[in-house]
Amino acid sequence: MTYGFKLTMAQLNPRVGDLDHNRGLAIHAWQAARAEESDFLLLPEMFMTGYQVQDLVLKPAFTRDAMSSVEALAAGTVDGPAIGIGAPLLDDGKLYNGFHILIGGKIHCSVLKHHLPNTDVFDEQRHYTPGPICGPYEVAGVRLGTPICEDAWHPDVCETLVETGAEILLVPNGSPYRRGKHDERLGHMVARVVETGLPLGYLNLVGGQDDQVFDGGSFVLNPGGELCVQLPQLEEAIVTVDFRRTEVGWRAEAGERAGLIEGRELDYRVMVVALRDYVRKSGFGKVLLGLSGGVDSALVATIATDALGPDNVRCVLLPSEFTSNASRADALAVAERLGCRIDVVPIAGGVNVINDTLAGLFAGRQTDITEENIQSRLRGLLLMAMSNKFGEMLLSTGNKSEVAVGYATIYGDMAGGYNPIKDLYKTSVFETCRWRNLNHRAWMSGPDGQVIPERIIEKPPSAELRPDQTDQDSLPPYEVLDDILERLVEGDASIAECVEAGHDRETVRMIESLVYASEYKRHQSAPGARLSKRAFWLDRRYPIQNRWRDRS
Repeated sequence: MTYGFKLTMAQLNPRVGDLDHNRGLAIHAWQAARAEESDFLLLPEMFMTGYQVQDLVLKPAFTRDAMSSVEALAAGTVDGPAIGIGAPLLDDGKLYNGFHILIGGKIHCSVLKHHLPNTDVFDEQRHYTPGPICGPYEVAGVRLGTPICEDAWHPDVCETLVETGAEILLVPNGSPYRRGKHDERLGHMVARVVETGLPLGYLNLVGGQDDQVFDGGSFVLNPGGELCVQLPQLEEAIVTVDFRRTEVGWRAEAGERAGLIEGRELDYRVMVVALRDYVRKSGFGKVLLGLSGGVDSALVATIATDALGPDNVRCVLLPSEFTSNASRADALAVAERLGCRIDVVPIAGGVNVINDTLAGLFAGRQTDITEENIQSRLRGLLLMAMSNKFGEMLLSTGNKSEVAVGYATIYGDMAGGYNPIKDLYKTSVFETCRWRNLNHRAWMSGPDGQVIPERIIEKPPSAELRPDQTDQDSLPPYEVLDDILERLVEGDASIAECVEAGHDRETVRMIESLVYASEYKRHQSAPGARLSKRAFWLDRRYPIQNRWRDRS
């Protein structure tokens, strides 16, 4: 009879589509597990392909390559622990989200995902066929049950596994971050161990993929919900857990207990990881951004510096005739405090040339937002030229408040490959700047101290496209705007419900109209880190042409 079982959990960061790289990560983890004399190496859901692969998995050649990589991994890891790894399975014309058990140089068996999530960022019913509820498999004399990710959020799969003899539950996951997600996962897994009376290992991916960040935070529970092992959030980790057979069944021994990150710090680190991985996985080493002296670009510059280091961040100040001396000084101060390069490229001459070029065509018409947008679009043109010339990814700097109501110029300040603060409302931008000024962590590549001058945080926000302009010339105060937006976007509230919450009806109508009218801009905007349950992209999919308006 087996009295001990060693499980190695590999919380790693794969690259979507990079099968050789991901197989290399798996081999490295297997070697670490073998050194620990582990019985089983557990890798996350869809690890061989990376996650989410979206419609790429519908390409048969890709799926065949992924399956071949799993077979190659099995053949190269004969003398050591068994492996469980996620990868798609194409069988008899049907595509499954599979989890493959590798023993003795071969695929011993494959577990198929039964519950396919089709909410928020997930669209798995589009891609996969629901698999049957699979029974347990045996490794080193222990019967293991594997509910894949969503399968563990429902009681039926785990109930079947315990009824068919499973002794330990192992849950491979690809679960992306949003606020409150860790507690939600933990709550579901506690329910499963209480219902089944079995210990459970929950393993999550880590790292950024497009707008999503997989935040790790893997853990092991004993029956009753006792937390035995907690892996760190947003870091790679390979940890071996010892299980012992007792009179009342298998139990995990206490092991590593990493502290959890909360609140503002967690959001900030997600934005840093999202940017770091997006840049590196896209093949870039450096970034650049327009640094205006305003709070949004200052925060983006800080996130970029913490993600990539100051030597890999280029700031560009593009002053016009309306750029104040204070804004010039503030932009230079941010770059100096962060230790980043800053180039100053005045645009007044270029704006005059464009206006002169259009003067005959625009004769007799009043100067309006058209001329303001020329400034923004010229900045976008120049920044994209620098991006092309220097091979540095351009970052966009629009916050969620601006993205929501279209207070940004398409082909101007919306230009860029990634937007780190896309899911951060303006009021949260201010709070995040204050938090970063007061806090520094070992994982930050930027300097300690007050990196964003207080004057930038305190001054009235302005696009500085005309004399004495402020954002509140066109929008309500950000405290009001953001509360309305959170109700409309995150809460799907009606106008009547916003009014009941204390807001002016006409203001709410105006904001709702701006949100709908700006959909076409969001469809052309850069991706950005997902922080909330209703980030703009996969969480919230609205038509571009939409004539409906709330009449309540």
